[in-house]
Amino acid sequence: MTRNAAFVVGATGGLGAAAVTALARDWPGVAIGYRSSKAKAEAVATGISGTCEGLPVHCDLSDTTSIKSAVLQAQAHFGGIGTMVFASGVAIAQPFVSKIDESQWREVLEIELIGLTRVVAATLPLFRAQKHGNFVIVVSVANYCFPPGDALSSVPKAAMEAVGRAIAKEEGKFGIRANMVAPGIIDAGLGSHFLETLYSPDIWENQKKSVALRRFGSGEDIGDAIAFLASDRARYITGQTLIVDGGFSL
Repeated sequence: MTRNAAFVVGATGGLGAAAVTALARDWPGVAIGYRSSKAKAEAVATGISGTCEGLPVHCDLSDTTSIKSAVLQAQAHFGGIGTMVFASGVAIAQPFVSKIDESQWREVLEIELIGLTRVVAATLPLFRAQKHGNFVIVVSVANYCFPPGDALSSVPKAAMEAVGRAIAKEEGKFGIRANMVAPGIIDAGLGSHFLETLYSPDIWENQKKSVALRRFGSGEDIGDAIAFLASDRARYITGQTLIVDGGFSL
């Protein structure tokens, strides 16, 4: 059993909920961070199996006070936080870079990149006081194998990777780790929506042939990768990006 509890920001999304399920196998408790739907967070908590306790916690990434309150609530309830998982993102389309206006850039950067820095600022003092803790940040395979139309998603994710590496390099002396998971084409959350609406089934079938394992990923595939990096099994891994794409980027 891993020390203290896990905290998942964006836990009601497809990848966030999968992370909660996977983390529940290792951790005695998981704080389920949500922004707008407490009912969804409660449903995720109810779905946790075994002895792990799920705690819905309101966490609005646009509000520094909300984030600090969420971290303190989880700390007080569980006695500490061992891992902070950032799995939140903006539901966006896939416009070409020539079609993206300033307001779209600002929206995604505010919630994803600046939201992450707010979470880090609220969590680092706790991790330092504990002398242990780790971050797992969900980014994108697009920064390694760019598909046209993905700039609005991948540009903030590249910056988020840089934040993760900075944490790893600067905070390692305090026993703090940070790693990233870069999903490929995943049939969960926003990925499922794209598979259903973005292109025809024939196009997606052809796309599947470019994946070495000849299938798209599942939420479970990403959840398991997150849980590994969050656990003591990855205790000597920091500052790394684990690409989970079935060989799509090869």
